[in-house]
Amino acid sequence: MREKILFLLALTSFSFLQAQQLDPLQAKDVEAQKIWVDSIMKSMTIDEKLGQLFMIQAYSNRDEKHKAYIEDMITKYHIGNLIFMQGTPEKQVALNNSYQEKAKIPLLIGFDGEWGLDMRLKKSFRFPWNMTLGAVPDNTLIKETGQRIGEHCKRVGIHINFAPVVDINTNPDNPIIGNRSFGESKENVTDKAIAFTDGMQGAGVLASAKHFPGHGDTATDSHAVLPTVNFSKERLDSIELYPYKKAIDKGVASIMVAHLSLPQLEKNVNLPSSLSKTIITDLLKGELGYQGLILTDGLNMKGAANYNTSAAINLAAIEAGNDLLLIPSDVPGTLKLFKTSLANGKLTEERVDESVRKILRAKYLVGLNEYKPASLDSLQKDLHRVEDKLLHRKLVRNSITIVKDSVKNIPITHLEDKKIAYIALGDAKGDDFLAMLRNYAKVDKVSSKFKYVKTLVQKLKKYNTVIVGFHKSNKHPWKSYKFSKKDLTWLHEIAKESNVILCDFASPYSLLKIDETNIESIVVGYQNSKIAQELTAQALFGAFEVKGKLPVSINKFKVGTGITTSKLNVLQYTIPEEAGVSSEKLEVIDKRIDTILKKRMAPGGQILAARNGKVFYYKTFGYHTLAKRRKVKKSDIYDLASLTKILASLPMVMKAEEERKLSLFSSVGDLLPRYSKSNKDTLIIKEILSHYGRLRSWIPFYLHTQDEETGENSAELYRKKWSKDFNIKVANNLYLARSYRDSIFKEIVDSEQRSRPGYKYSDLGYYIIKEIIERKYRKPLNVLTDQMFYSSLGANRTTYLPLKKFRKSEIVPTEKDSYYRKQLVHGFVHDMGAAMLGGVGGHAGLFSNANDVAKIMQMYLQKGEYGGIKYFEPETIEKFNKRYYADRKVRRGLGFDKPQIRPEEKPTCGCVSEESFGHSGFTGTYTWADPASGIVYVFLSNRVYPTMRNRGLVRSNMRTKIQEDLQNAILMESEPISYTEESVED
Repeated sequence: MREKILFLLALTSFSFLQAQQLDPLQAKDVEAQKIWVDSIMKSMTIDEKLGQLFMIQAYSNRDEKHKAYIEDMITKYHIGNLIFMQGTPEKQVALNNSYQEKAKIPLLIGFDGEWGLDMRLKKSFRFPWNMTLGAVPDNTLIKETGQRIGEHCKRVGIHINFAPVVDINTNPDNPIIGNRSFGESKENVTDKAIAFTDGMQGAGVLASAKHFPGHGDTATDSHAVLPTVNFSKERLDSIELYPYKKAIDKGVASIMVAHLSLPQLEKNVNLPSSLSKTIITDLLKGELGYQGLILTDGLNMKGAANYNTSAAINLAAIEAGNDLLLIPSDVPGTLKLFKTSLANGKLTEERVDESVRKILRAKYLVGLNEYKPASLDSLQKDLHRVEDKLLHRKLVRNSITIVKDSVKNIPITHLEDKKIAYIALGDAKGDDFLAMLRNYAKVDKVSSKFKYVKTLVQKLKKYNTVIVGFHKSNKHPWKSYKFSKKDLTWLHEIAKESNVILCDFASPYSLLKIDETNIESIVVGYQNSKIAQELTAQALFGAFEVKGKLPVSINKFKVGTGITTSKLNVLQYTIPEEAGVSSEKLEVIDKRIDTILKKRMAPGGQILAARNGKVFYYKTFGYHTLAKRRKVKKSDIYDLASLTKILASLPMVMKAEEERKLSLFSSVGDLLPRYSKSNKDTLIIKEILSHYGRLRSWIPFYLHTQDEETGENSAELYRKKWSKDFNIKVANNLYLARSYRDSIFKEIVDSEQRSRPGYKYSDLGYYIIKEIIERKYRKPLNVLTDQMFYSSLGANRTTYLPLKKFRKSEIVPTEKDSYYRKQLVHGFVHDMGAAMLGGVGGHAGLFSNANDVAKIMQMYLQKGEYGGIKYFEPETIEKFNKRYYADRKVRRGLGFDKPQIRPEEKPTCGCVSEESFGHSGFTGTYTWADPASGIVYVFLSNRVYPTMRNRGLVRSNMRTKIQEDLQNAILMESEPISYTEESVED
């Protein structure tokens, strides 16, 4: 911390606060700086001084010949500064250390890393471009970005980073600045540049405001030609120079001068600004009072290089007032010319000393008075820190801008009414965008590769919402961002007929050619990165507030335009640390998955975990079967088995209780006449849901339809083909007589009760519950659950009878049934009783993926609310998540399983709160929610493959071990809770 303070204090002295304003600590450091600089100056020869004026290119991706060349430049010509270009962090650190050893005076290392080291180095971190940052309203995030980039630079031995770009991009056709600018508002550009500078210089790395006096309103690239900026002094003073004045006042360490022709400032229109004494000495140093380090833009750029010989250009740059020559050509020839100029008095040693002193002060500021080589240890880890990833996500999330939303499309709600299509335009991919959209709703991808646009328009008529993603390359900020003529035509034709949400993953300037009249909603994501695609998709569904503001004007949408939206309580998808969970501690789960697969506890599965509504772990593993032909996908659906009880039957009971269609004290005899004279007449709903109703665990109904000796299915009850009388399909080519339904219910009615009350897990109660619900609502359970819950939740992968909605390849098989259906059970419910009722049971029959299960559990955790819809009153959730027979050692709530009471009953890891709730399923499924930790956990597998005798997953308690891993991964100061052996009751 002291080192950082000293750097900042010395920097202010290097800049523009007068010495008498410094406190004693500042004055002391300034004095130490002066002593060091003076001692170096006294020992230097004129050759060594001249060498300090050069910063030459060094590459870490070139051969030994290049390395020898750089070493020769350092030792023979006393070159004092290097700018590293392409390569890798590891090679740059190694070379940098090696070059520093060769140098008599430590080298000042420069770098051009506007959005981070990734701008030049592979395997390094990338932050968003400035145009993206320009849309972020909170400038504290920009300061933090500067700080993080500064820390990365410092880690690899970089002392000065040529950033930020402070050009005010008022020309949309600017070919070289564009996305590198914070935008067109001088105030926004200035505020962000200062914030970025504060952050980077606070990290101990010098900033460099560029490209003076302003490259924002040019239509040509100074790398190729000399652009002209033909504005009056008044205009330049009010716009282009505005950020420089403010940055100078705030202590920016250096300023880079551009290669521009400015006829209103420099009479010689062919003289680049970088070589103009009028612009550098008179304007920058004189009028603006800048005393910091001044350097040229790259002198190899045509904007400068075309003016004269390399040596003459380099001399002119120093004579104009620059201190540092960036990427000069012909160093030997330049040094000869410098000496000639010194000899004839055109160049004085006092002028050279002025710049050398500035350069040495800069070296002192960055600690080169006590130089230490950079370490290669943990380099990649240090350059890809969790805090960097969190900041990147925060920046992108805060930049997303809703430019237009005339019909209130955003956030997308009422999913039960939505039919959504996605179309990709542009020349880059939008796969990450589509994948994230599908986490929230059913979204069909419609190809835009038709011969005629009319064909596409016709195909879109069945959709009431069309999301158009415009995707352009994210490799460099100066890549083409424009719509092709075809894309523009097709977009406009689509918009004439459809309700369109246009999501633009390119420069906002791409919208300039858009006729937005018929486009209902426009969202700018700025870049086509994976993060930008995913977060923009989340923004569309209200995962977080949208706050971004346009950094430039687009047609009628002025700079600063941005519609804000409120957050809906839907799941977000993020990295663990954003949910307060340790990525490192979660690695143990991957090892558990390896064990599951190696020991064949299950062929594969899905695991999802969320905390406080943020999904931080969502992985698939393994295959559909042991044959390993089809890998598990996130969209694949599993037979949930008894999770059906809390995901289908229970919400219907809760809704019926709220609507007073039944009471927890309603008796079965009153609700269902067939039970009025049975031994279950007085059995009440509360007892059934608590598994306290003296019911048998289950009845093997299928055995009663088979020959006792052969085990073959009765020819009287089964057929291979459907008919009116045999219409209950229990498997492929196997139909049960429809009359047998009554036999099942009669068997339940007539079944014996247990002699004494007490806890006994039972499926039979949910046969009764299903019949009650269907009688009350006069609709089948599968229809009710979809209409009342799944459709509006966006749980479009959740269903009974999955073969009616999904391809077989999307459904994970369960068991190779050798006892009843005599085939692989695939797409049909595994539970025999549910199958015999047509696949829709109150206790089993539901299929889903982990994401949809999590939505329902999150709704419970949020006290009955999800996505802006109130499904239940909070009191209802509390009522059902309560033990009513705890004094009799019954751990269950109403429908929900709860943590263990008895030592022999261990449905959880023993590390969750008493308020937690969930359920497990016979097929190898499990879900649990804990209000105390905020964690929702879903584990889906087909552990019954190849047969239900495969009990490795149950015996190993792997599901609850993973539950404990999740709890232990929460970032807090408490010690991890020790694991106790347990078993899960399915």
